Amino acid sequence: MVDIKSLKNKVLGGEEITAGEAMSLCDIDPSQHEELWESAREITRALCPRVFDSCSIVNARSGKCSENCKWCAQSAHYKTSAEIYPLISREECMRVADYNRSQGIRRFSLVTSGRAMKGASLDRVCDYYRELSEKGGMGLCASMGLLGREELQKLYDAGVRRYHCNLEAAPSYFPALCSTHTVEDKIKTIEIAREIGFEVCSGGIIGMGETVRQRVELALELRRVKPCSIPINLLCPIAGTPLENASPLTEEEILDTIAIFRFIHPRVFIRFAGGRAKLGRDTQLRALQIGVNGGIVGDLLTTIGSKVVDDKSLVSSADYDF
Repeated sequence: MVDIKSLKNKVLGGEEITAGEAMSLCDIDPSQHEELWESAREITRALCPRVFDSCSIVNARSGKCSENCKWCAQSAHYKTSAEIYPLISREECMRVADYNRSQGIRRFSLVTSGRAMKGASLDRVCDYYRELSEKGGMGLCASMGLLGREELQKLYDAGVRRYHCNLEAAPSYFPALCSTHTVEDKIKTIEIAREIGFEVCSGGIIGMGETVRQRVELALELRRVKPCSIPINLLCPIAGTPLENASPLTEEEILDTIAIFRFIHPRVFIRFAGGRAKLGRDTQLRALQIGVNGGIVGDLLTTIGSKVVDDKSLVSSADYDF
């Protein structure tokens, strides 16, 4: 039997568990799931703030992406029903931002399809961000692909302070999901962003056919990234993509993953992102108790998210301030 209590006490004492210790949590006895979740809850209560890190994202440019990520509805390599449109207007951006600000959402991000946002489109986005920065009231984030130093610096100068770039999957599994870029390409962008001064938001998707150990491998690889925020997405299989018939994870598997991520990243915001609407309210509540202390609220990228009022109720039930 895995000595979960000793690992919990190590984390609570300020020590980092080793890769081997993290991997050992994949081998818990079926009778130990509740102990794992309860231990993660203790870590979360002891080391994380009781303020929920809410954010809202806008799909600011959709479709026609050159990359062949097997999970993505926006890839030009697959025939899906995802909308295709160029960069949204300033008016639409401000309308959505104003609504989210009025709802007390703490962060706001524009997310764009494509390998990288560049040129005139990036300049327009930076104009949007400058106006948003002047209005204040929300932290500004961006998710615009594999940017270089010049592009990232423009975003920073426009007022963006957190850059998002998911690793998506363990390095050992990522090549089976995408061949047009690598995990190292992502880490290069992230390292430049950190050098400029950005906070980093980086996580991944679970349920894409990876093993339990590869989920833990992803969590360990994220230590290289040093994120302040880790989004955990549950795969939403989309018709037309290679993963359209992927089998869903069980709720137990999802809770185990969240708990192990909390052991490995005891002070980071672990953020519910895409796919959580498939879970029952009780499971979502349990996830919040054992490790999730941030979330993307409202509609998501190519799937429907949740209503802000419902999220506020759920977060309150988990004893967080929204």
